[in-house]
Amino acid sequence: MKKIPMRLPGVFLFEPEIFRDERGFLLEVFRESWRESAGPADPFVQENHSRSHRGVVRGLHYQLINPQGKLVRTSRGRVFDVVVDVRRGSPHFGQWLGVELDDESHRQLWIPPGFAHGFCALSEEADVVYKCTQYYHPASNRGVAWDDPAIGIVWPEAGPRLLSVKDRLLPALAAIPPEDLPVYEG
Repeated sequence: MKKIPMRLPGVFLFEPEIFRDERGFLLEVFRESWRESAGPADPFVQENHSRSHRGVVRGLHYQLINPQGKLVRTSRGRVFDVVVDVRRGSPHFGQWLGVELDDESHRQLWIPPGFAHGFCALSEEADVVYKCTQYYHPASNRGVAWDDPAIGIVWPEAGPRLLSVKDRLLPALAAIPPEDLPVYEG
């Protein structure tokens, strides 16, 4: 597995070695040493799987209490995966990065706790699977508007977007009270 640092500190792309032959392919999806190499984090305690249709946008979500580190991959299809630094006091506050994840390259994105996360399905159907370092805590679930102009995410493929009612109502980053943002711990 090749570990590629991204422009937001603490965020990494993991690119696997894929063994292909006439039967198909084999690759390692997870090894504990990869999580450990991404920096200090809790072990994974939960794994989620979502299926989305083309144009579905999920996010941008984060948890205030028990913030989750996430190892994200696409097991079927293709997505544009986005990370936003929402940690109050961070030198990178409000900055974003986007990476395409798909079922051909099998790349995985490590998102440390304190970052908002979301994605847009680019294929007809996309399955996203992600391991989390904390259990989902519904009462502390927070989010940022996917189209906040101050963040300026450049989403691929213009066209209709389908969002949940909850995600359509998420506020701009500037409208979130400081106490509703995770704290940067340097």
